[in-house]
Amino acid sequence: MRARAGAALLAVLLAVAATGCDTAVREQQAEEAEAAAQGPPAPTDIPKACDDKGRPLRIGLVPINLQALFFNQIVSGAKRVADEAGVGLQVVNGDDDSVTQADAVANLAAKDVDAIIVDAVDTEGIKPAIRDADAAGVPVVAVDATVDDPAVSVQVGTDNAAGGADMGDFLAKESGGKGRVDVVGALNSTIQLERQKGFAEAAEDGGMSVGTVVDGRNIQEDAQTAAENLLTGNPDARFVYATGEPALIGLAAAVRGQGATETVRVVGWDLSQPAVDGLRAGWVSGVVQQNTFEFGHRSMAAAIRLACGADVDKKIPVPTEIVTPENVQDYLYYLEK
Repeated sequence: MRARAGAALLAVLLAVAATGCDTAVREQQAEEAEAAAQGPPAPTDIPKACDDKGRPLRIGLVPINLQALFFNQIVSGAKRVADEAGVGLQVVNGDDDSVTQADAVANLAAKDVDAIIVDAVDTEGIKPAIRDADAAGVPVVAVDATVDDPAVSVQVGTDNAAGGADMGDFLAKESGGKGRVDVVGALNSTIQLERQKGFAEAAEDGGMSVGTVVDGRNIQEDAQTAAENLLTGNPDARFVYATGEPALIGLAAAVRGQGATETVRVVGWDLSQPAVDGLRAGWVSGVVQQNTFEFGHRSMAAAIRLACGADVDKKIPVPTEIVTPENVQDYLYYLEK
């Protein structure tokens, strides 16, 4: 009799606990849904498009790829400004290939677009195409990736080396200035090499050492394979840094797949659903978040002004934030395209 009563009491207590957990989960989900539903901030600068061409302006945009959420958000931000300004937008996928991207820039210039926005796969390899566009009277805005060439009319984006350094400082403090940090990078990406260098210098200045670097090639599946090999070859790995969104998604999948969420702490760049899940669970410690929508807003506004012959600042900086488990809820709109 006592056994049955004890079992009944235990069942009640478990039910109450489960109900409490379910309620807490539902409340969290509701709060997060509300935060995400607010969406990204609206553009604050919608330039007036000129009408002296006898037709609506046409702007070309060539992102690195259209797989990553990051680049889709740049496109989304640019489109929002274009739509509100009454400007036509043609998007051509760079497809993670420098030759494909250079051809896209050349083709857009030949189609008589009024300005081109490009996020360069290869910041050296894209220069001839940009110079040809400039010579043809088509101004070029470089967004995200820094293209150091006089033919670039405007540069919009983040200081990637500084953002990497900020994360290096962050991790050095989190680790107490001790331990080795391994890296999942993209050795074909100028941007991510800058992030890797800035991070490594800051982490080492903070007392850490930099260990194995593997190449995810800025492709999610390749990054996952590289991260899996990294963790298998370094079973003592405790900290790993990912230099971009595909690298971070691939690394997150590898950490979960190898059951290493209790032993490995991850930091990286650019939010995605796997990164947010890791932040909520605590094994992702921090993510450098760029204002991707603002990249699109500011680059499109600059392109419209250039197409109309207006003066534009040569450099337009866009700041970054570090997202942590404590503040992740404020950044959930970055999960939306």
